[in-house]
Amino acid sequence: MNDTAPRPALPAVQVRNSRDDDLPGIQAIYAHHVLHGTGTFEIDPPSLEDMTRRRADVLGNRFPWLVAERDGVLLGYAYANHFRTRPAYRFTVEDSIYIAPQAVGQGVGRLLMTALLGACEARGCRQVLAVIGDSGNTASIALHAAAGFRMTGTLVAVGWKFGRWLDVVMMQYECGEGARSTPP
Repeated sequence: MNDTAPRPALPAVQVRNSRDDDLPGIQAIYAHHVLHGTGTFEIDPPSLEDMTRRRADVLGNRFPWLVAERDGVLLGYAYANHFRTRPAYRFTVEDSIYIAPQAVGQGVGRLLMTALLGACEARGCRQVLAVIGDSGNTASIALHAAAGFRMTGTLVAVGWKFGRWLDVVMMQYECGEGARSTPP
């Protein structure tokens, strides 16, 4: 057997707006991260009903909620929502991105991030903040850095999960004109 033989190409990953029928897959991906990861500080996975409400809130605020799929299999999702709800923050959002365990390392996060930042800019957002759970979450930090986010700080030992203290890494991306002009 020749180990250098080319591998067949995987079908393309499609990034699109989420649909109601994506919610079971979204909930399953997030539940995996809640139970096995430190990127979220939730301890118990939210129910399908909770995820349905969360997505409705994001969409009701006219923010994007995107999914990535290949051959009908959900590989990840990303969305943006208010960083804070006070009016002065209205041009600043916080991003969230979660990848299915079987899709990690396949470029799915990069595709979702690119599409999400484009959708945020089209909506008029000026700043996108990443509030990354666990300073050891090197994949998320690297993904954000590759997308153009800059490091803005670390909140040390603010979360307790899996029997240890966890940091929060803050990163920031400037959309479009950013702070160089007055918003409409």
